[in-house]
Amino acid sequence: MISATSITKSFGQVEVLKGIDFQAADKEVISIVGASGAGKSTLLQILGSLSRPDTGKVVIDGTDIFSLTADRLADFRNRRIGFVFQFHHLLPEFTALENVMIPALIARTGASEARKRATEILVDLGLGARITHKPSELSGGEQQRVAIARAVINSPSVIFADEPSGNLDSNTKKDIHQLFFDLRDRFGQTVVIVTHDRDLAAMSDRMMEMKDGLFCN
Repeated sequence: MISATSITKSFGQVEVLKGIDFQAADKEVISIVGASGAGKSTLLQILGSLSRPDTGKVVIDGTDIFSLTADRLADFRNRRIGFVFQFHHLLPEFTALENVMIPALIARTGASEARKRATEILVDLGLGARITHKPSELSGGEQQRVAIARAVINSPSVIFADEPSGNLDSNTKKDIHQLFFDLRDRFGQTVVIVTHDRDLAAMSDRMMEMKDGLFCN
């Protein structure tokens, strides 16, 4: 599902990624661990097309993503990739339902269909009673579930999650990580998670460690 080869990235004189090769199979859940500054988030941003590598190639489900025009890449990202971040990035003026609907509306799904799909996902994630609440009225775990619902509404092939449980208590952390497996089993997505939590990372199908811009294994 994902194949990245010879990925390098520097910021000024600092070489952050030093020739990374990475593969993820269809429906695989992979966790990437490592100390701060190892290059984990930079790699995730490149795999997710949010940042371009200095050199190297990223292929997702047969598409060389950085060969696409800017418009086609934006469309590919919206339809085929879902993102979950540590700080949710929910729009505070919108309800949980409206936040989840946004990617579907951008993908030109009709409003009624987007609303129906968003409602179904939120109910599945245990938030049926919270769909009209705004982010400030939700707990941290609930906000992250809304963010995950938003990430999956367009049925993407791949979900990238950057420290998705970083701000949560230990019980909620485990629930959120388990949720990625539940989504994989239901929707068949490939999931790549960056985390500092090795215990949670060990739940994954495969755990990979980065150090100084390279994989250790």
